[in-house]
Amino acid sequence: MSTEPLDRAQRYYDDFSADYEKERHEGYHALIDDLEVGILRPYVVGRRVLEVGCGTGLILSRIAPWAESAVGIDLSPGMLSHARRRGLDVHHGSATELPFEDASFDTVCSFKVLAHVEPIELALREAARVVRPGGHVVIELYNRWSLRYFARQISGARRIGRSHDEDDISTRWDSPPEAIRRLPATLEVVRVAGVRVVTPLASVHRVPRLGALFAMAERACVDSPLRWFGGFLVLVLRRRGCQEKSAPL
Repeated sequence: MSTEPLDRAQRYYDDFSADYEKERHEGYHALIDDLEVGILRPYVVGRRVLEVGCGTGLILSRIAPWAESAVGIDLSPGMLSHARRRGLDVHHGSATELPFEDASFDTVCSFKVLAHVEPIELALREAARVVRPGGHVVIELYNRWSLRYFARQISGARRIGRSHDEDDISTRWDSPPEAIRRLPATLEVVRVAGVRVVTPLASVHRVPRLGALFAMAERACVDSPLRWFGGFLVLVLRRRGCQEKSAPL
């Protein structure tokens, strides 16, 4: 397989790394992280966890205190330098070739990453390979059935870093059925959650009272019937080989 897509992605995220956290600690971005950490928490407490595409370690640093062990991997040395300054156990590598033995983890998670991985099926097989039977894979994908998708079509690509924009990296928008069809046979769906369901534009969260109302609505929508329209579709998957019953969708 050509290394050009990986090299291009590494350059993109290295450029992005200096400004990645600029707006991530408040408002819209903080809400998205809070909702996703809330979805993830039951699957990390007391467990061996791997985050694929850990970036600067924002999510990994929050879940690490709950986990038995927490490891991150990322393609970007620039992003990893920030994560290491947080004291996190992180490694350089690709989602499509994880440098870990089979069944090394109880939970594998990935946010803001897989929508940008072109060989997505390979990345999903790798996540399934390194999680133990009965363990969980928690992934976020970008949802074509969402207000976020339509807002992106209207607004176009944003500037990213010093020398890139969003069109400089591949981005895939799946419908929920398409996302589920991509899963390897070794993974079964146990939960579907929706994040950013009703927010039309991130900027509404900068308006104090309006932002509070949208934040309340977003929290209510995570597991509601409207979850299928979340801009970020979060799938909780279980590695087959366990006798537990699947939760209803």
